[in-house]
Amino acid sequence: MIKVLMHGCNGKMGQVVSRMVDETEGMELAAGVDRFLGRENPYPVFESVEACDVPVDVVIDFSNAAAVDDLLEACAKKGLPVVLCTTGLSEEQIAKVKKTSEKVAVLRSANMSLGVNLLMKLLKDASKVLAPAGYDIEIVEKHHNQKVDAPSGTALALADSINEAMDNVYSYTYDRSQERKKRSDKEIGIAAVRGGTIVGEHEVIYAGEDEVIEFKHTAYSKAIFAKGAVSAAAFLAGKEPGLYDMSDVIQF
Repeated sequence: MIKVLMHGCNGKMGQVVSRMVDETEGMELAAGVDRFLGRENPYPVFESVEACDVPVDVVIDFSNAAAVDDLLEACAKKGLPVVLCTTGLSEEQIAKVKKTSEKVAVLRSANMSLGVNLLMKLLKDASKVLAPAGYDIEIVEKHHNQKVDAPSGTALALADSINEAMDNVYSYTYDRSQERKKRSDKEIGIAAVRGGTIVGEHEVIYAGEDEVIEFKHTAYSKAIFAKGAVSAAAFLAGKEPGLYDMSDVIQF
């Protein structure tokens, strides 16, 4: 039985993941961590990983960037593998993730869904054909009005997958209002839309001469992210220290 600690258990995603762990054979939600203790849960909840005295095998994190530093320090100290799903991390925090992975297993992904991770693979293949043919690349992402970071971590991960396939020749443009000039053929435009209750939508546009090709992923429920996180936790429990991602979990 894999015992899970849910970091950010009282948030929306924390609650979805908690329910999915309960429904997954061979896994148990043993404890939670959240600074806001107003919600009743069927497991003990602590204010920090450091304070948790319940034995667990792996941590699933859906919290916020401000909580990640303490999380990584506690996991390294306690030897706990961690599935890190929080987005909007700074460069310093990303460096800390890599440093922590030298001591414990860390799986970091901007998006936990099977569909998005397959999309990243498809974009690498498409870019190798379309980019040399002169197609401009633009990404439009849409999320609910409560999301605080922009662009989304998934949008950046999609752009990175394209850039890696093309030997990192692209720069990213987030706002064209400050400069009056035509776009460069070595840029990827990334636009963010925030409104309503949109769970998540990502569209990658390859615009060529007299032709447009679009790749699109739409999330209709947070359950797809929870399912991926639970699968990642099952994979990560007991793993040697190292930095992992969803491509290690999902074998295409």
